Amino acid sequence: MKNVTDSVVYLGHWSSAGSFGFNTDILATNPINLSVVLGVLIFFGKRVLSDLLDNRKQKIVNSIRNSEELREGAIEQLENVRARLRQVELEADQFRVTGYSEIEQEKFNLINSTYKTLEQLESYKNETIHFEQQRAINQVRQLVFQQALQGALGTLNSCLNNELHLRTISANIGMFGAMKEITD
Repeated sequence: MKNVTDSVVYLGHWSSAGSFGFNTDILATNPINLSVVLGVLIFFGKRVLSDLLDNRKQKIVNSIRNSEELREGAIEQLENVRARLRQVELEADQFRVTGYSEIEQEKFNLINSTYKTLEQLESYKNETIHFEQQRAINQVRQLVFQQALQGALGTLNSCLNNELHLRTISANIGMFGAMKEITD
């Protein structure tokens, strides 16, 4: 390792004529050369660095603009969705109220229809009862009339002679025909 250190130190002491090397002694270097190199780097590097910074700045500004546009679009969409939501909620409330009123109206109509049907059935029942009563009364009348007629004929047949009997039968047939016309 000592040989490597000696050779570096040895290289540092060579004379600069005819050879190339680095002079590591800062105080021995030429301050003019350093200032020229630094000036050239600053002069040419300034434009490159400025262009890089301008490009980066433009990308950042474009990103901010795009973000603002997206934000504004998102806010607009959010407002549209909120407006649509309010509209849908109003429509849902209206349907709910309309539905309830329609249900109540249908309920009222159904109850009225049921009452009318019950009234009609009651009327039909009363008419049927009255008709059956009239029919039963007519049947009883006919039976009573037939029995009375048979009783009267039986009494007349036993009490009357033939001539009187024939006149009575004729009168009764005439009366029976008149009664039949009245009942029909």
